[in-house]
Amino acid sequence: MSDKPNLSALFGSDEITTFLGMESCEDLEQLSADVAILGVPCATPYKSVGAYCAGGPQAIRAGVAAFAANLKHHDFDLGGPLVPAGKSVVDCGDLPFDEADSEGNRQNIKETVGKILEAGAVPIVLGGDDSIPIPMLQAFEGRGKYTILQIDAHVDWRDEVQGERLGLSSTMRRASEMSHIESIIQVGQRGIGSARSSDVQDALDWGVNFVSARDVDWGGAEAALSLIEPGAKVIVCFDVDALDPAIMPGAIGRAPGGLSYWDMVDLLEGVADKAQIAAMDIVEFMPERDVDQIGALTAGRIVATAAGLICRQHK
Repeated sequence: MSDKPNLSALFGSDEITTFLGMESCEDLEQLSADVAILGVPCATPYKSVGAYCAGGPQAIRAGVAAFAANLKHHDFDLGGPLVPAGKSVVDCGDLPFDEADSEGNRQNIKETVGKILEAGAVPIVLGGDDSIPIPMLQAFEGRGKYTILQIDAHVDWRDEVQGERLGLSSTMRRASEMSHIESIIQVGQRGIGSARSSDVQDALDWGVNFVSARDVDWGGAEAALSLIEPGAKVIVCFDVDALDPAIMPGAIGRAPGGLSYWDMVDLLEGVADKAQIAAMDIVEFMPERDVDQIGALTAGRIVATAAGLICRQHK
């Protein structure tokens, strides 16, 4: 039997197109919300692979669609309804992209995130490829000083990959060149990635604090949270390959080990308690590599938890 039962209908949800059935707001001139979810399928594709994670935003939405009817129910990970009374989360849809116009894609991302910030909402960006954080971070220029909490199996300090300086594996090096980024804390490194030892040394020389996946396994999230200044404005850059592939098989760069769902919750909760989540992105989810939507469910649940925590944090 190849047909699967419609579990969305069983749970009371069907024909869900926005994240968890949240209200849609594709006209950013009308945006009025605490959190704005924005799908960004592609920023800077490579000729060798194209827009390799373009299906990510829609797959993440689909991964949690079955729970849309339960949105007002008790969320045990948050201690109450996901969206508290008086708060709101909207889905702004997906940005269009052109594989032949990376510069145009990046400019559109920067401008759109800027509009969300101007409206007073906290953006959660659903990717999409690993270059998306660069224009997202650029949108914060002139809005104060920020700390980046990067959660990733890889350090992303390459100066270029295949001649491209604004793409894969270069996000944190480009972030380090932005005057509004005052601190970078990188969590979850493990295994072998694209970094050379010289790239790691460059990061250390800049002032990056590394908290490896093994560090988190041994000591929990506190090793990273202790490095965040109280009251800091924190941008969370989350690459799904930071997670154990047992719960995130849809990652591009799978590696044994990795963080758990509860590690992620502890990190996000700790930031919201101690400082302020100013934005979040989730990238590198490739639905073609997923297994029975396990990764999509995990990604969607982490996004939902982040949205709930942002609604609860003090501005």
